[in-house]
Amino acid sequence: MKKTLAPAENAEKRMITNVPVARVGETIGDVEKMLLKHAKSFESIDYIYVLDGSRALKGVLSIKELFDAGNKGVRVEAIMSKKVVSVHKHTHQERVVFTALKHELKAVPVVEKDGTFLGVVPHCTILSIFNKEMHEDMFKFGGIFHKVGDEYKNINSSPKVMIMHRLPWLIIGTIAGSFIASMVGHFEETLSNLLVLASFMPVIVYLSDAVGTQSEAIAVINLAIEPKASARKHIAKEMVVALALATSCGALLSAIAAIVWGMPLVGAVVGISLFLSIMTAVITSTTLPFVFHRAGWDPAFASGPLATMISDTLTILIYFTVATVLMGVI
Repeated sequence: MKKTLAPAENAEKRMITNVPVARVGETIGDVEKMLLKHAKSFESIDYIYVLDGSRALKGVLSIKELFDAGNKGVRVEAIMSKKVVSVHKHTHQERVVFTALKHELKAVPVVEKDGTFLGVVPHCTILSIFNKEMHEDMFKFGGIFHKVGDEYKNINSSPKVMIMHRLPWLIIGTIAGSFIASMVGHFEETLSNLLVLASFMPVIVYLSDAVGTQSEAIAVINLAIEPKASARKHIAKEMVVALALATSCGALLSAIAAIVWGMPLVGAVVGISLFLSIMTAVITSTTLPFVFHRAGWDPAFASGPLATMISDTLTILIYFTVATVLMGVI
């Protein structure tokens, strides 16, 4: 499903405008007087935003910083932070939330392209957006074709509605499962010659899925925070991590299989298979969100059921291919 940005989902639609502002050149005393006079009328009072004559955002300071300043004659630009974190008015609300979390902000200022100050997305709205986006991603990760509005209302929807929301991925999963079953059937001779291989299938599938799910979550969150994040750098970093995880888990499972079952061949098969499966799962789970994002689709749709089906299919294929090759050589 294409990710379309509804008007109510951008920063401009979620911001408030009645917040404390100061002008470059004003003193701490001037700002304190302004706050005491208008405090009750402000919609949010977490920060004071310092603007120049053209209303361009030049700095920000907290209420605590303001009242901690000893000399009331000092100008605001002397104590304000000039490294202001802000978002554009068309920024998606999900990125606003992750910007606030990343920089530990109670409110996020909204600006035009030229830096003109428009307003702020306050903490109460950030929490509300976070709650909504979390539910939306949970539905997508769970493979529910669901347009999230009122999450709690939709959770309590009629059985018919819930079936329609959940059935599509399950049908696709059933077809994919049938394909995997038929694929396993082609390796019947391998299984009959070394039946113990069947015992390790759940372990290898589970571990590769677990590592893949971790990579999916990291990729989706990274794209939410930095939509222009470098796919090459992110994938390269994940591959380094995957190499360490695959080597450790593969070696451990191989040793357990060889010692407990007393069969070095089984140890070699499961160890090599787990290593290759984890590497493949990480490549799939990390690449898909970036591919979806570049195509204009929501990266969350690349996670969960879709990545799991691809990963499981490749894992089974790798497992029996390695077993067949090694059994033919040894």
